[in-house]
Amino acid sequence: MEPLLIYKALSNETRSQIMLWLKNPEEFFDEKPYVQQGLNFRIGVCVGDIQAKSGLAQSVISSYLLMMQKAGLLESERIGKWTYYRRNEKTLLEFSEYIQKKL
Repeated sequence: MEPLLIYKALSNETRSQIMLWLKNPEEFFDEKPYVQQGLNFRIGVCVGDIQAKSGLAQSVISSYLLMMQKAGLLESERIGKWTYYRRNEKTLLEFSEYIQKKL
């Protein structure tokens, strides 16, 4: 875990919003298309759905998600031509403990 990378990733309002959306994706995204494909939100949320919710260009969202993944905040899984992102709860717990002990 690199706290500075996490701080940078969370310093953007949209990236912070993505973390909130992925915390409880059923509140922010429609799970029906996932279920129809034999999937659910445990695998994550498709980049296209995150992009549509944000209203930003897919290239911007893709760069945001990559930055957040490099910081350890997100995990991704590719199924076919789609990539799904979910929160990395292990890193978030480590970061929370870091903040409690170091700051």
